[in-house]
Amino acid sequence: MPAGLAGREEPGRHPVLIAGGGPVGMAVALGLARRGVGSVVIEADDSVCEGSRAACISRRSLEILDRLGVVARFMEKGLAWTRGRSFYGDREVFRFDMPTGEADKFPPMINLQQYYIEQYLLDEIAAVNRKRPGTIDFRWQSRITAVRQEADGVAVTVSNPLGDYDARADWLVACDGGQSFVRNSLGLELKGVGYQGRYAIVDIELPSKSPTERRAWFDPPWARGTTILMHRQPDDIWRVDYQLAAGQDAAQVMEPAQIRAFVQNHLDAIGEGHLPWTPVWTSIYRAGAMTLDSYRHGSILFAGNSAHAMPIFGVRGLNSGFDDADNLAWKLAARIRGQAGDALLDSYSQERIEAFHVNAASAMRSTEFMSPPHRGFELMREAALSLAGAHPGIARLINPRQTHAIHYQSSALSAASDAFEAGPPPGAPLDDAPVRDGVFVTDLLAGDAFTLLCFGSEPMALARDAGAVPCRAVAAPVSSPAARAYGATEGTAYLVRPDGHVCARWRRADAARVQAALAQACQIQRSPS
Repeated sequence: MPAGLAGREEPGRHPVLIAGGGPVGMAVALGLARRGVGSVVIEADDSVCEGSRAACISRRSLEILDRLGVVARFMEKGLAWTRGRSFYGDREVFRFDMPTGEADKFPPMINLQQYYIEQYLLDEIAAVNRKRPGTIDFRWQSRITAVRQEADGVAVTVSNPLGDYDARADWLVACDGGQSFVRNSLGLELKGVGYQGRYAIVDIELPSKSPTERRAWFDPPWARGTTILMHRQPDDIWRVDYQLAAGQDAAQVMEPAQIRAFVQNHLDAIGEGHLPWTPVWTSIYRAGAMTLDSYRHGSILFAGNSAHAMPIFGVRGLNSGFDDADNLAWKLAARIRGQAGDALLDSYSQERIEAFHVNAASAMRSTEFMSPPHRGFELMREAALSLAGAHPGIARLINPRQTHAIHYQSSALSAASDAFEAGPPPGAPLDDAPVRDGVFVTDLLAGDAFTLLCFGSEPMALARDAGAVPCRAVAAPVSSPAARAYGATEGTAYLVRPDGHVCARWRRADAARVQAALAQACQIQRSPS
C-alpha cells in the first residue's frame, strides 16, 4: 500500500486490478504486461505457497509459459514424464504412454511443485519491473474486502496490516481461488457435480531412484478399499495421494502418527520401506467439477479456480487456469487498447466455458473411476480391474484421460476457411512441428499480436494494412515438416491468434480474406463496402 493511504482512497485509477497472486493471477499479469498493459496484483499471503499443490504441467501449459518468457526455468527444474502404470492388488493391469517424439519441442508433462511455479513467475514479474518500473504492482499481505461495480469500472476496498484503503480500476480479474471472495461478494455460485470421495495428499522427502511416472494402486493388499497415487517431483520429493474411506474422520487421518504409519506401510509394500523419508506437507482434497454460468460480469472477469473447479485426476486444475489466463490476457489488452469491443471479452467466457465442459466430461469419468460415487460404480470398477489384464479393450477404462489442449469448435472468432486434409482447423490450438533445425512453429508466433503463417510465398503484403489489429506475417518453407503436418502447399496461410489458436486457414490467402478474418477474430463490426 502506498504510504499514508490507510482509510483513504488511492489516487488515480488502475487499468486492471487482479485479485489473487497465485499462478493464474501472475500469468494474467505477465500476459497483460507483454502487451503494454499494467496491473496491480492483490495477494493475501506473504510469500509463495507451501506444498506441491498443482504439480503437473502439461505441454499446452509449457507453450503458454514459453510465450510468457519463463519456460526455460520450468524445463531446467521440472521432471518430464510420459508413462503411467496402474495396479490392481499387486498386479499391473494397465500402462499408458503419452505421445512424444524427438521432434517435439516440449514433453507431454513435467512435474514441478507449485512453490517453484509461483517463484519462477514472480521472478519474471521482477524482471518485467526492472525493464519497465511499476508495470506489475504486486502487493503482498493484502486482500480485497469489498467490491462495488460502477458504471465505468469497479471500486474495491483493500485491507492489509497497515489498514484499509479504496482503489478503482477499469477492470477487475478475479483469480482468488476456490473460496473466491470476489465471486461470493457478487452472490455467484459454482454449479456442477461435487463428489463425496476424499483424498489425503502427502509430500515426502524420499531418496528413491524409481522413474518419473504416474503410478496408481487400486485396492492394494496393504491398504484394502483405497486407491493410492504416487508421483516423483524435483529434490527427492514424492507426492502420495490416498483415498479416505467413507465416514473416516479426516482430522484423525491427518494426525502425524497416522500419516507416518500409512506411508511407511505403503513404502514397505513397494520395496522402498528401507529408505529414510520425512513428511513435508499434508492436505485433504475433495473432487468436484463445477463452473460459473459466465466468466464475465460487467467489468469483473473470473479465471482459474474462482471460475471453475476441476478434479485433480487428469491434472486439469492449474493447466485449465493457465489456459484461462492465456485466452483472457490478449483479449483484455485488445479491449483496453481500443482494438476490440466488449464482444471479444464475452468470447473469453464462451470459449473457456466450452473448454470446461470438454474437460469436465473426461474428468468426471476419471473421478468416478478413481473415487466411485456409490456401490454400483465400485462393482463396475472391480469388474474392469479384474478383467483388464487379459482384455486390453477393458483396460482402456482405467485410462486417467490426461489433460489435452482444447479445440474451440464453436468459437465466434473463427472465420470461413478452406478444406484441408491435415493440420489444425479453425478454433484448434496449433500443432507444434519443426520449421527448420531448432525452430518450431510456436517459435514463429508474434505472442503480442496475431500471426499470419505463410508457407512458401512472400507473406508481408497479406498482413499489411490490417488497420488497428496488429498482425505479423512470417514465412515457413514448403519443404518443412511443419508444412507436411499442416497440409500446406505454396501459398497456404494460417491466421493464428495471440494465444496460439487458429482463426482461419486458406489454400491461397489474399489480403481481403485476412483482414476480414482479423476483424472477426477481434469481434469488430466491419462497415458494408
